[in-house]
Amino acid sequence: MPAYSRGTSTNIIVGAAALFVADSTLNTTTNTVPSFVSTESFKSTLSSDPDFTNVGYTMNGIELQFQPDFGEVQVDQVLDVAKLYKQGMQVNLATTFAEATLENLLLATAGQDSDLSGSKSTSAGQVLNLSAGDIGECPVERGIVAVGPGTGDCEDSGNVERVYIAYRALSIENVTVSAKRDEASMFEVSFRLLPDDLTATYGKIVDRTHTAS
Repeated sequence: MPAYSRGTSTNIIVGAAALFVADSTLNTTTNTVPSFVSTESFKSTLSSDPDFTNVGYTMNGIELQFQPDFGEVQVDQVLDVAKLYKQGMQVNLATTFAEATLENLLLATAGQDSDLSGSKSTSAGQVLNLSAGDIGECPVERGIVAVGPGTGDCEDSGNVERVYIAYRALSIENVTVSAKRDEASMFEVSFRLLPDDLTATYGKIVDRTHTAS
């Protein structure tokens, strides 16, 4: 019989994740998610992929929230419900973009790529058109990948990472743009995740180890 142990401290995860947003949705049937490379962190793999954008600094990390919805069956003989059944599910991913670029604002407001044009290094500048949209316009869905620490033991397991992959994400909450004297301009964004058509899964979470020093 194994000896009693209070717990395993190396399973405690502390640290923020790097957040990448794909140009389009991701799924399980095509190679829209790059393959893992054993000799490098997945952050490096995504950074070299032109289909993914690193949003840069974030505030307060990322937060995945699972919200199941249960129905109730009541019977005369029991004062509480006699049975619960699952009738709905909702998954959200929330974060705050700390880099107030127009590229990040486009992602936060679920804008079309065509709404952003130009370059801020030119006299004409970079322009984000605040489009009102049109009737019947399809909402913009993008894939999201976050790469964070997979262990609390940085000395022994610094090459362990946890990868969060969301196949379909829509920005659905209010986004505030501010310019204040005593606060940095940041974009709080909440993504509603939708399941993949083929597998009916929202995505996956992968714990992996790479060999890069």
